[in-house]
Amino acid sequence: MKSLPRYLPLLAVLALAAAPAQAQITAGNVRAAQRAGTKLVDIDYDVTGIATPVIVSLEISADGGTTWAVPATTLTGAVGPNVTPGSDLRITWNAGADWNNQTSSQTRFRLKVSDLLPDLAIFAVIPAGDFSMGDPLDGMTDAMPHTVSVSAFYMQKKGVTKADWDAVRTWGLVHGYTDLATGAGKAADRPVQRVSWYDGVKWCNARSEQDRLTPCYYTDAAQTLVFKTGTNDIGNTMVKWAANGYRLPTEAEWEKAARGDLAGQRFPWGNIISHTEANFNNVGGETYQTGSTDHHPTYAVGSYPYTSPVGSFAANAYGIHDMAGNVWEWCWDWYDAAYYGTPASLTDPAGGPAGGFRVMRGGSWQYGASYCRAASRGTYGPVGAYYYLGFRTVRR
Repeated sequence: MKSLPRYLPLLAVLALAAAPAQAQITAGNVRAAQRAGTKLVDIDYDVTGIATPVIVSLEISADGGTTWAVPATTLTGAVGPNVTPGSDLRITWNAGADWNNQTSSQTRFRLKVSDLLPDLAIFAVIPAGDFSMGDPLDGMTDAMPHTVSVSAFYMQKKGVTKADWDAVRTWGLVHGYTDLATGAGKAADRPVQRVSWYDGVKWCNARSEQDRLTPCYYTDAAQTLVFKTGTNDIGNTMVKWAANGYRLPTEAEWEKAARGDLAGQRFPWGNIISHTEANFNNVGGETYQTGSTDHHPTYAVGSYPYTSPVGSFAANAYGIHDMAGNVWEWCWDWYDAAYYGTPASLTDPAGGPAGGFRVMRGGSWQYGASYCRAASRGTYGPVGAYYYLGFRTVRR
């Protein structure tokens, strides 16, 4: 605990804490001081346990750490991506710009330090390479089989939960993302649903900025205006595809990840589906479904939605769960029935330039076996927010 000089009624008490960092990375020796006669606060710290650049973010609480909602946007120094580890690193917070004339006796600072790569406990590595996209087994006319090349990327092993959604939304609401939907979820560990495509895209940007990564989505082709509010129908030229921030997968990325290098099969595990493999509504009578019928007997309790905790079913060969059933998942692409029959590019295709519907993939607890196929393509307008539709993120 450290009292600040009395000449500035900015903070009554200043305390500091370093948040747990990934793996062996340690942030320590954290201390702070307000510059005399100014509204600038210097936060000094050390980073050890890693030689390569790290991402450093600062969060500030005015209520003893219950919430971390004090704006911390006017920062300079050793903060953000590409911070070189070492001793006596310094972040300078311009409190006069972010929190002018505010006081609290319960102010706390929290540093978060991580390496630049995704946490492999949360993300799976999807290797670069060709794969056969589409399904020749059941005569789908809008998913004609063809070979696509996809660059390497990371995908969340499990879908975005309601707890994930709430944490980022809370941060986003005080950092310019003022219209993120509340969303819904049957429990904290169940997938978030009732979020639109627009909500998903803006949430990805908010999470990127919260983690001090480069956002992927912009409202201009020059990629200078970060997409934070509204319902802009942004196109492919408004995406920083090489950025390290979070985004929705393209259809091609989603299907490659779902198949897990298992070529020519309906599902991530093979050609037959039952409630042992996925949470879906087994009522379609398809020749490739078996076992108990109707909704999943374990999760069809209480009121809708009958979602299951993320990761309830076995992972595929890439280590990814729930790519069939539970909730549909938003993808980036505009839907075009003919696009994947004659794609404009066989390398990292991102869908057509415009349309009326965005693609969703994977089926859900409410839909039958045919919709759970790796090649099945669903569509909704980007404003749609339903209790069987959620998403997961990817990043470079």
